[in-house]
Amino acid sequence: MNPAEWLHRTARRFPDNPALLLGGVTLADYAAFDRNAALLGAGLAARGLGPGDRVALFLPNCPEYLTLMAAIWYCGAAAVPINGKLHPREVAWIAGNAGVKLIFTADGEAICEGWEGAPDRPAPDCLAPGSDALIALAAHAPLPAPCPLGADDPAWIFYTSGTTGRPKGAVLTCGNLMTTSLTYLADVDDVAAADAALYAAPMSHGAGLYSLVHILRGARHIVPESGRFDPAEILELAARHGPISMFAAPTMVKRLVAAARAAGSDGPGIKTIVYGGGPMYVADIKEALAVMGPKFVQIYGQGESPMCISALSRAEIADSAHPDWDTRLASVGRAQSSVSLRVVDSEDRDVAPGELGEILVRGPSVMAGHHANPEATARTLRGGWLHTGDIGRLDANGYLTLQDRAGDVVISGGTNIYPREVEEVLLRVPQVREVAIVGTPDPEWGEVAVAFVVPEGDAPDCAALDAACRAELARFKTPKRYVFVDDLPKNNYGKVLKTALRARLEADAPREGA
Repeated sequence: MNPAEWLHRTARRFPDNPALLLGGVTLADYAAFDRNAALLGAGLAARGLGPGDRVALFLPNCPEYLTLMAAIWYCGAAAVPINGKLHPREVAWIAGNAGVKLIFTADGEAICEGWEGAPDRPAPDCLAPGSDALIALAAHAPLPAPCPLGADDPAWIFYTSGTTGRPKGAVLTCGNLMTTSLTYLADVDDVAAADAALYAAPMSHGAGLYSLVHILRGARHIVPESGRFDPAEILELAARHGPISMFAAPTMVKRLVAAARAAGSDGPGIKTIVYGGGPMYVADIKEALAVMGPKFVQIYGQGESPMCISALSRAEIADSAHPDWDTRLASVGRAQSSVSLRVVDSEDRDVAPGELGEILVRGPSVMAGHHANPEATARTLRGGWLHTGDIGRLDANGYLTLQDRAGDVVISGGTNIYPREVEEVLLRVPQVREVAIVGTPDPEWGEVAVAFVVPEGDAPDCAALDAACRAELARFKTPKRYVFVDDLPKNNYGKVLKTALRARLEADAPREGA
């Protein structure tokens, strides 16, 4: 079913419900939201766009984002949301690889200058929000209903963040999006018409995917006036316009909790914070609970199975009396209702409970494949299972604990060192705010572990960091070097770019101190 059908139905059921808000100001109710999408969809259809075509969105978070995305679906095309913080040359490559025919963006000139993704054809047209060309697009009679689409038709092509090499486009079908949305209701949180989704994380990613379930229930969609993640602004919006729910990377949660603590607030008006996209350390989620209470749900997913691999519920996160509470907090929960999970060895054989291996996923949330990349599709979906590239363990009760990406494991003297377990230990040192462990070549051991540390105040003594590790870990897991930095490089979703850290070691190792 076409995702825009949910908007069309909700507009008939709740026409007067406030739908799109900028800060606290309502810009459109559901009747207007649907009508504007139908008008723009008619304009796209008049330009010859329909099923099999792709239209990109390269915009910062804004209320128009959801209207334009719905318009793309209204005419039957697939949306290609591109993170609004990427460089125009990166956007040009993605647009060329996806074969888009139109881009909604205010940076069209820069994209055309950087066009290199498909030199055999011209750059696509670019339309900016508020422009005369976009206004003219809505000059047609509205489509009476969204174009019929089936479960296997493409709806969203999600390009991975590209932390290594060129990004790949995960083709998400209408069925994938429906599964992700309904599984949210089953395993993450309920949604009521009085609720609001707040978009502080990029709408081109998980935050935007979660818009569908809120559209289904007739809830509000609030974009902060700043268009970005500002903890003080979020706390103020929630207090005035809650109950709100939002998706946030762990680094965002940490900043929001710090702002709430400084303000002496527990975040009134915040109903649910769904976190994922990177490691949430046990100390950080305990601090979040202490400051803001039981508002948190964890999910684990990938672009290839968006937001929909495992979940750790609000009740489990808050259940401090459970004897396995710490272990559960360190996990990413249990398989969501729509998927099956396995952990396997290098030959794709199941490993015993508690043993490490690669995480495999199967279910209706898993992508159709990588766009225009049959080799990657065959490799990633071999045997009918999504091979995530993530390393983890399943316990006897079905809780999944992530260790690291397969490429981030440090192999020292033939023995694996999983960075996350070392990071967890170092983060319990009071003088450590953030830490990332990477491997660097070593003539004797093959690789050794190096810790990049962001201090909390004065830099801690290296001997104290060594002692903390040796008190809890085997000696070989203790980092051989510590590099103190002001911050860690992160991508637009808050994930630490360990490739950048490894590159720094390669370039600057002779000048770094131990």
